[in-house]
Amino acid sequence: MQRIPKPLFFLIIPPVLFTLAVIVSTCGDRNGVGTSSSGDEKTSAEYIGRESCKECHEREYELFQGSDHDLAMDEANEKTVLGNFDDLTIDHLGYKTRFFKQDGKYMVHTEGEGGEFKEFNIPYVFGVRPLQQYLVEFPNGAFQMLPFCWDTRPVEEGGQRWFHIYDEERIPSDDILYWTHIAQNWNYMCSECHSTNVRKQYNAQTKTYNTTWNEIDVSCEACHGPGSDHVEWARVVEQGGNPEAYADMGLAVRLKDQDNASWVFNMETGTAERSVPRTDRTLVDMCARCHARRAIMSEDFIHGKSFLDTHIPSLLDEGLYYADGQILEEVYVYASFLQSKMYHKGVVCKDCHESHSGKVFVHSNALCYRCHLAEKYGSRDHHFHDPEQEGSSCLECHMPERTYMVVDPRRDHSIRIPRPDLSDKLKSPNACNKCHSDKTNQWSADWCRTWYGDPNKNGTHYGEVFWAGRQAYPEALPELLRLVRDPESAPMVRATAISLLQNYRDASVITILREGLSDADPLIRFAAVSALFAADDNVLLELALPSLSDSIRLIRITAAFQLARVPEQYFGKVGIQQRDKVLKEYVATQMINADHPSAHMNLGILSLNRVDYAGAEASYKEAIEIEPAMTTAYVNLADLYRVLQRDQEGEKILRDAIERGPDMAAVNYALGLNLVRRGAHDEAMKYLEQASGMEPENARYAYVFGVGLNSTGEKQEAVDHLETALKENRFDRDLLYSLSTFNFELGKRAEAIEYAEKLLEYYPDDQNYQQLIQAIRNSPN
Repeated sequence: MQRIPKPLFFLIIPPVLFTLAVIVSTCGDRNGVGTSSSGDEKTSAEYIGRESCKECHEREYELFQGSDHDLAMDEANEKTVLGNFDDLTIDHLGYKTRFFKQDGKYMVHTEGEGGEFKEFNIPYVFGVRPLQQYLVEFPNGAFQMLPFCWDTRPVEEGGQRWFHIYDEERIPSDDILYWTHIAQNWNYMCSECHSTNVRKQYNAQTKTYNTTWNEIDVSCEACHGPGSDHVEWARVVEQGGNPEAYADMGLAVRLKDQDNASWVFNMETGTAERSVPRTDRTLVDMCARCHARRAIMSEDFIHGKSFLDTHIPSLLDEGLYYADGQILEEVYVYASFLQSKMYHKGVVCKDCHESHSGKVFVHSNALCYRCHLAEKYGSRDHHFHDPEQEGSSCLECHMPERTYMVVDPRRDHSIRIPRPDLSDKLKSPNACNKCHSDKTNQWSADWCRTWYGDPNKNGTHYGEVFWAGRQAYPEALPELLRLVRDPESAPMVRATAISLLQNYRDASVITILREGLSDADPLIRFAAVSALFAADDNVLLELALPSLSDSIRLIRITAAFQLARVPEQYFGKVGIQQRDKVLKEYVATQMINADHPSAHMNLGILSLNRVDYAGAEASYKEAIEIEPAMTTAYVNLADLYRVLQRDQEGEKILRDAIERGPDMAAVNYALGLNLVRRGAHDEAMKYLEQASGMEPENARYAYVFGVGLNSTGEKQEAVDHLETALKENRFDRDLLYSLSTFNFELGKRAEAIEYAEKLLEYYPDDQNYQQLIQAIRNSPN
């Protein structure tokens, strides 16, 4: 009998390699109790306020009035507060909250820290459409976002009511999303994007904030930069002086196109094309500062410099985006837009949005007809729907909405062609079934094929490649390499493809990363240097050392972080000095966000890379102290104890975490593996089962528990469990492979072959599955 290999019941949780602080859930804003003088120590220009702009830019000023930027944040008063504070009590899941006024102040009586009910003053309002949020000040200078929002929509649309930001979900006081925790903190989460020239100014020693701004809302200088030099230039010119006395009219940044390009219709394609290829990304970078899922690494933002010099953008990462790049979590616009064909062809924000009001120039299909001929794209031959119905809408098909914060629908700016044929495999939505919710994805895919032909006629969609690459499937590697080198692939697609190469150990990966590190696009260089974490020391030194001199801060500090694990003897004297200098810069970028646990997680990993185990332990413990509900901090600390052969302490840490939050699936999983390593298999199975039950959609948890059942002789139970998991993860290799081998061990040859054939059907290039089928068929049993 030919033996069929069996998966091993032994896994280790690696440490989280590079945690980025990212924007979570609700947007909020907060006010500085003071004002900052000049927002930027690196320029002589100063912030002078919007009133200085009005005299010469009256039209733009009027457009700005009442815009979402203008109303981004304000003091709470009769003119700005939209919610009902007329002594109104509401009930949310059995917990009562009262809104009232007292001595001219807006007040709320609600559940506060530790679940204790208290009265809170509301000094500021936040946002205006389609909801308004409210800020509560705490003694340490922190401002927290109240979980109750006012729905500002009309009554007939379901508005004019209070609602909880997490709708009908109960968020207890020890939850990471509870309103007094860091995830709902205005200073960290929201302030930069709702006021002008914000300086958070968190003191890590005293754990206090002294956050300041120049203007309470998003005013002129938030986008155009400090205006004092421009105003002085205007004064000089008005008095007959030399207009060349100040470069660029004294502007901090020029946001108008400087290349005299125009959009000209190509009558053959029916689409407008830019007369000159766009080379300047200044405008998009400026908007990205707030319209991106990103973390701040420096408050020294200089208008006109690269977005990546002060911010860390998310790529199309798992958990944030579906594999095909559609929006999943609250990710805003930047990464979506950068994967679009529009961006790749030179379209920027102001081509659709009036810059000062923020509104689109015209609603409905007419907006798209500015660049896409109505005769072609508005015809039934194009959309195959009733022109009077929603199915003919460009936006509904190519920019479908996803609702956040209960009442806030936001359009996906990747501006994509619907691909219902991918939805089952990628678990991604599609615009067709958003309308035809009573039909299957296959039904929609069949109609699309009838109307438009083979959906893969232009090659494999990058979503399929990313889906396979996220799981490190071998057949994804050549496709990832192709995407990276494809000049027609959008920059965000190329960067994401590079980021997934870290899952592979192949010489071709090093070649492509070497190319990426010299790419003109800083986003590509950032992705390439980030993907080096698995390279050996010699390769890492060769490739990352030159990046320490990159002009972009994010690339420099990422290179230094990667090089931190290389022993000093590998460096020359100049090299080690340069690395350590940039490492100080890296630490400074983390301390900007010392109020958030992710910064200490990153510093812990840095210490671990430098074999400073005491420093790593201290950083992980600080992360837990800041946010006891942060799962990864416990897992990383326990894994550090594993490295130090202190697994018993790791067990205690994980048990403490479970006592705080029994429903942390990752912690239950980590504890299960901890107990496996220490031989306590029966108890380990309890926690592995709990982890799988808490996240039934997690194929890895199901697989490990299934293997555990099989290893302990409960073979049929293992098959039953894996078959249940397969319903949620029908393309998962580990589940299919295990079901094939476990059924074979049970003597169920037909079932074993059925699962093996599915593997071969889904992954025809993997010869291991052909060998698996042959082994089963050739076996005498």
